[in-house]
Amino acid sequence: MGKLWNVAVVGATGAVGNQMIECLEERNFPIGKIKYLASSRSAGEILEFKGKAVMVEELKHDSFEGIDIALFSAGGDRSREFCPSAVRAGAVCVDNSSAWRMDPDVPLVVPEVNPHAIARYTKKGIIANPNCSTIQMVVALKPLHDYATIKRIVVSTYQAVSGTGKKAIDELDRQVKDLLQGKPPEIKVYPHQIAFNCLPHIDSFGPNGYTKEEMKMADETRKIMEADIRVTATTVRVPVFYSHSESVNIETVKKLTVAKAHELLKNAPGCELVDDPASKVYPMPIDAAGQDLTLVGRIREDESIETGLNLWVVADNIRKGAATNAVQIAEMLIEKYLK
Repeated sequence: MGKLWNVAVVGATGAVGNQMIECLEERNFPIGKIKYLASSRSAGEILEFKGKAVMVEELKHDSFEGIDIALFSAGGDRSREFCPSAVRAGAVCVDNSSAWRMDPDVPLVVPEVNPHAIARYTKKGIIANPNCSTIQMVVALKPLHDYATIKRIVVSTYQAVSGTGKKAIDELDRQVKDLLQGKPPEIKVYPHQIAFNCLPHIDSFGPNGYTKEEMKMADETRKIMEADIRVTATTVRVPVFYSHSESVNIETVKKLTVAKAHELLKNAPGCELVDDPASKVYPMPIDAAGQDLTLVGRIREDESIETGLNLWVVADNIRKGAATNAVQIAEMLIEKYLK
């Protein structure tokens, strides 16, 4: 038997934390001891790991003794506060929040795109998980960029409510039921009704008119792809429970035909080509939900420019967009870097 690793899941009771636990189970991560950490409100709850009960403990600065890897999904403030404590205790942190993503000393990693960046974790002991909408886009674009060199990206996202967490999932469910019964919807999580509606507003607006979510996609893409690509984004919250969809337009240096794009994506790691519109076959959120592949389809040349391509990209934002990506990073850590 190979070495077993002690793992802490921080934010274990949240939607992504729950999924991290499930991914660790599914992928048979070599666990020695597993520890579930959350806020004081959740301490004492009982969750499971491979059929065995595990009590949730309150997240404290001394919670990480003996832990090798800490998977964080507890929000940026807690990550900023507690990741340094975990590192001091000897753990490597894989953080799902935005807290460390643009820190020049913290690698921002999508294993199918820039696995070599993991080696830089030694600078701070932290590896950042990118934004969910960025992850699926760069997984789809990496093979195209390697072949044709992407100069510019125009992306519009259609993001599921699960990206906001369990409260948003419950709110959409409740609003749909209320509206179908003729009742006024209760609005708490979002600034407006989300059921049967679309909100072109994810995160707060900046002085340039873009939201933080839109700027994350631009900044993170350049860091992950290690290229000076021009990126402009519009991010929209839609009444879908799971899986983000994206309309992506790219402009490349080299001409990229639909046939060549199909060839490149057919065998690309983490991708599934779903592109037969004549037979009504294209990526949809209901198909991506519950799995880890990034679905790519509706590929067509942009007839308004000489070297442009349009794609439709869909992935489960809780799995590949968060939990699975973090566990994949942890797998690479123990395979290549940790002793």
